[in-house]
Amino acid sequence: MGGGSINMADQWVNSLWPLTAVFEALFHGDDYYEFDGDPGAVVIWFSDDPSLNEQTRFRLMECADRLRHTDLVVVGNSFNRARFETGKIYFLNTQKLGKKSLLVRGFDGDDDGGLFPETRPDMRSYTIWDTIRNTIEDPALTLYLVLDEAHRGMGTPTTAVQNEKSTLVKRLINGDKGVPGTPIVLGISATVERFNRAMEGAKGRITLPNVEVDATRVQDSGLLKDTIALDIPDEAGQFDTVLVRRATDKLKESTAEWAAYAKQQEKPEPVVPLMVLQVPNAPNHNDIGRALDTIFQQWGDLPETCVAHVFGEHSTQTFGRYTVPYISPERVQDETRVRILIAKDAISTGWDCPRAEVMVSFRRAVDRTHITQLLGRMVRTPLARRIPGNDRLNSVDCLLPFFDEETVTAVVDALMQGGSDVPPLGRILINPKEMRPNPAATDAIWDKFVSLPSQTRPQRGAKPPIRLTALAHELAMDELLPDAGQKAHAAMHKALDAFLASRAEEFAKNRDAVTTVEGRTVLADLRTKQTDSKTFQAQTDDVVVQDAYRRTARFLSPDITRTYTEELAKRKPEAEDDFEDALIEAREDIGALGLMENLPAYFDAEAKKLSDAWLAQYREQIKQLPDDRQEAYRQISALSREPQDIDLARPVSWMEATAAREKDGTETKLPTYPHHLLCDETGLYPVELNDLEKSVLKAETQRDGFTFWYRNPNRPTQDSLGIAYVDGEETKILRPDFLFFAELPDGTVAVDIVDPHSIHLTDALPKLQGLAHYAETHPHSYRRIEGVAEIRGRLRVLDMMRSEVRQATKEASSARGLYEGALAGDYR
Repeated sequence: MGGGSINMADQWVNSLWPLTAVFEALFHGDDYYEFDGDPGAVVIWFSDDPSLNEQTRFRLMECADRLRHTDLVVVGNSFNRARFETGKIYFLNTQKLGKKSLLVRGFDGDDDGGLFPETRPDMRSYTIWDTIRNTIEDPALTLYLVLDEAHRGMGTPTTAVQNEKSTLVKRLINGDKGVPGTPIVLGISATVERFNRAMEGAKGRITLPNVEVDATRVQDSGLLKDTIALDIPDEAGQFDTVLVRRATDKLKESTAEWAAYAKQQEKPEPVVPLMVLQVPNAPNHNDIGRALDTIFQQWGDLPETCVAHVFGEHSTQTFGRYTVPYISPERVQDETRVRILIAKDAISTGWDCPRAEVMVSFRRAVDRTHITQLLGRMVRTPLARRIPGNDRLNSVDCLLPFFDEETVTAVVDALMQGGSDVPPLGRILINPKEMRPNPAATDAIWDKFVSLPSQTRPQRGAKPPIRLTALAHELAMDELLPDAGQKAHAAMHKALDAFLASRAEEFAKNRDAVTTVEGRTVLADLRTKQTDSKTFQAQTDDVVVQDAYRRTARFLSPDITRTYTEELAKRKPEAEDDFEDALIEAREDIGALGLMENLPAYFDAEAKKLSDAWLAQYREQIKQLPDDRQEAYRQISALSREPQDIDLARPVSWMEATAAREKDGTETKLPTYPHHLLCDETGLYPVELNDLEKSVLKAETQRDGFTFWYRNPNRPTQDSLGIAYVDGEETKILRPDFLFFAELPDGTVAVDIVDPHSIHLTDALPKLQGLAHYAETHPHSYRRIEGVAEIRGRLRVLDMMRSEVRQATKEASSARGLYEGALAGDYR
């Protein structure tokens, strides 16, 4: 018996993608992770919301490659089977197991001994509890229970409904009334503490460690929007109408921005953004009607039929002069005719709508939990990726007419910390301002900018052959390299041929080891008590050969192994007369190949060499592709055990704060600076700098030839320059503070990296070492790469373009020692 929990970033990151892979591996196996499928696997997906189950089922169908729609079964009232079928996911919800459900009526274990026991509905041979029991007791089957929102139903119930769910969940886990407990339980939740406590109290179970999703990696992935912009009134008064007009303008601007982006990317269907009007639990319908009046007055082209609601009443509602239909939450994302959605709480547990980009909440400060929970459902990116350099399309706008500077603090804190159905988010900006590319920046500046090499974080489990075949698929699909797959396989076949040719004798011995088994027969004479032994040899069977074949396929990749097997078979003398026999011999060859010493390292190196060569060869053509296609190559490039160079993306829109919030809630206007690559309509850029950063900015902007500067974003966006460094056993990404651009006398553009940092932090030296290594491997991309620190009141600089400085940095034991040493200079 085993119980485990998966602590994931819940529905915020569309956890259905990794879960789909889990289910496909469970049913069919996964060679990448060296995982064999469970031929008897059956899954129950359990939640307390049938509409959430339906949304989950649709998402699984969208994400799946090896799951058919017939494998995803909604258990309806007519369900009647002795046991569940293998290879299927069954969707159940609390109501289907409730006392009044037709699925449970007449179950023997629920008989209370009364005079008139419940009878099963006509034609029903099995209740759902019978089916669950029979499945668990069948030795050929393994039942897996997946609890969505696993923290729900695990605490102390406060209502009759909660009590029923708690009882049902615990009954599924622990068993009761003749039904055994589910053998394997997985819980999915953003807050798994209650689930963990419940599993600790379960008897006879082994609780496995939680699988936690790193929030920073989720943010890095681009699945979550980067920024939430909060608009609040600056003064006391009734400003709900004003902010509704502002929200309408934001929706209109977002619509135009998505349309322009779709046109630029040559996509036929743009994202259609949505506005959510969040109202109190007992709303004034006339107030909602007035808000709708304001929206349609502000945007006259918006049709009045674009409004829907998700109230619990599930019926058409009247708001002022508007008759508004109900829509089920799971349909909102796909019903693009809906542009205005009226909601109360978080709409539905687990619900999310990536195209919901603007929210106006008419709730008061005491309702901040409802506001943060709903915002938590709006942060998934519509295209499941970050839009390069565009904060407008990577953000959510929330307008709070009944909040002020003091009360909004609680909302900001909740969003930054996450938890309780809310993901920890990146930037929370209050009354931000949009920055656009500086019109004074020339094409030469921007050309230099996008040529700068940024770096990715390596992936420990990356497999170069998988990376190569994935790259070949994309190159062929984009018609950059016709028949790229065949060419990749041919190149790897040639590499394997060369390896075998150089080790023919070792291969022959390994082949004998695969095709024959040696043993010893021991003979004992019971009369004389003497023993004798004789050796024997026997041919191995297909099971042994197949096992050896699969072990080889796991590091060569299944695709390359299959095609190389076919190639070897064609070379066999008997191939023309009996190709099947030739294939059997070829599989034996592959099994023997896997026993060759150093083959995995050799093969990985050959696959990486070809991948890197193709990425470099087709780099410029890839840069001309639409963003989604470029992102595909970016992900393939990052699928490496070492940091990889990727191109910077040109920023087109930033959202920036214009004021700094103090601890007491008051705001101080941020200083602004000229000559930044992005700026407002006056040519200025607002930013809060510390004293060291101010000194560096002043010194650099006074140098001969200076033209522009760039505050490198400290977030994992495509327009942020990243440099890999090693901190302990983990590779991380440094994002240097400043890039400075200068025009040289010959008309070319030079770029300098200047990174001012405090030396007291534990990662100060690893970051300098990363900067040194980057300078060593990219000497022609920059004029200067420098680290700056303040030492005893003086600014000191390390010039990483000097080889002796780089060598000293590699050998250093502290950052302070470097800056105090003779190789550092005074920064002027």
